[in-house]
Amino acid sequence: MTKPNILHFEYKHFIADVCNLVVSVFVVLWLAPFNTVDPFAKYVPVYICFGLGWLFFAWLFGRYAQPIRKQGYFPSIFKAANASVVAYAIAVGLFYFYLTNYSIWVLTAVTSIAFFVWFLAQSLYFAFLYASDPEEEVEPVTKRLPQNVLSSPTIISDEAYDAIYKAMNKWMSKRAFNWLCQQIDLHSSNTYVFASTTIFNLESVTPYKFDTIVNVRSLNNIRGINKMFSIANEKLPDNGLFVGVFKDKHVKKQQILHKYPKGINWVVYTFYYFVKRVLPKLFFTKRLYYDITHGKRRVLSKTEVFGRLYFCGFEIVSEKKIDHYTYFVARRKQEPPRYKKRRYGPIISLNRVGKNGKSFKFYKARTMYPYSEFLQEYIYQKYDLQEGGKFNHDIRVSTLGKFMRRCWLDELPMLLNLLKGDMKLVGVRPLSKHYFSLYSKELQELRTQFKPGLLPPFYADMPKTLDEIQASEMRYLMRCKEKGVFTTDMVYMWKIFVNIVFKRARSH
Repeated sequence: MTKPNILHFEYKHFIADVCNLVVSVFVVLWLAPFNTVDPFAKYVPVYICFGLGWLFFAWLFGRYAQPIRKQGYFPSIFKAANASVVAYAIAVGLFYFYLTNYSIWVLTAVTSIAFFVWFLAQSLYFAFLYASDPEEEVEPVTKRLPQNVLSSPTIISDEAYDAIYKAMNKWMSKRAFNWLCQQIDLHSSNTYVFASTTIFNLESVTPYKFDTIVNVRSLNNIRGINKMFSIANEKLPDNGLFVGVFKDKHVKKQQILHKYPKGINWVVYTFYYFVKRVLPKLFFTKRLYYDITHGKRRVLSKTEVFGRLYFCGFEIVSEKKIDHYTYFVARRKQEPPRYKKRRYGPIISLNRVGKNGKSFKFYKARTMYPYSEFLQEYIYQKYDLQEGGKFNHDIRVSTLGKFMRRCWLDELPMLLNLLKGDMKLVGVRPLSKHYFSLYSKELQELRTQFKPGLLPPFYADMPKTLDEIQASEMRYLMRCKEKGVFTTDMVYMWKIFVNIVFKRARSH
């Protein structure tokens, strides 16, 4: 902590204290029962002097010499307490010996209320700072040139391989070990195997020495998953492999539901879900949860783990569920991101292609698991598209998210885009860059000439395949050019109304 400088003055902090003192005096004089006809006229001049004295001692103790966040929680509280005690003691002496017709209890009430407000406000402020400190932090790295492994691989000795085999079998079944042997070369000197829930063993690895890194400990017991992935990315050469394992949340759910009697099992699972899935995601409880549990036995979905891998510069090469655990092999594709913080509240903002090809923030209610936005390419390659242009078997959507989508609750935040002018009521869907790249060049150019809309022409034509969706949007956009946007939107508005209300049209 830096030494405070009383010559420096934090005006915002000072103004906040002045407002607090004024409000405290007003509340006490307004609510307290007085025999005096006009308590404001009697007490306000005295409390102006008291407030000035308090502010002077606060400045003397260094309360305004630094921003509160640099002072620290307890020092900032102590400075307010010291100023309160000194100013209160002097005022009590004056009230007792000279200003005997003034009530000491009123002074006590004003001082107590003011200090309580300071205490509460600073506690909430530091709680906010504590909660906003990211639990999953990705270290920024300097841009590197394409890099290969430093040395050519050799075959390790039988004794070394047997040691690796025995160590790995402490943490995985024989089936899992055999599958892993099919994916990577455990006989290679360029394969590094470790079993740790911390990143110490990984940080000590020489960069580009190994082309394959394997951690046989479950990610469910690792707190800084993103940091581990990021460090592995830095240590591996281009196209290097990282191998890991985790237990999917669906496994634990089924274990709970089968362990307890019917009825009770859902009560237990609901409580488990709240503690393990809700508290770690809430803003004010996330950091505290991980500080208490140290990341042990955390609940992870397949979507979240794979999304984190893509976020940290990897791509999935192979995956296999064996004995309640999911094993994966990921290839280093690019560098980790430059930014650190990721927030996962109920409302999300996504980058979408808008008019003139400009990107804008598109708002929706959260219906997917964390890090889902990084898995579009993976889902497309693995499952392709279904009727309606959505991904077939989209594992990114949560159970609650499916319900919200059926009721269109997830689309309510799009009204913000309507108010901001990014979108209009009727228009083509706002697309991500990946989806946008799937469209023909002609349609891409036509799309960027108009604003996207809340109600797409999809609901007027109900196309099934991607080609039919493109044809539907092409008809709508060409009509906008020929007939005008307003006239076209009115025609499509009626068609959409009929299909949704009378024909129960839905986007699956």
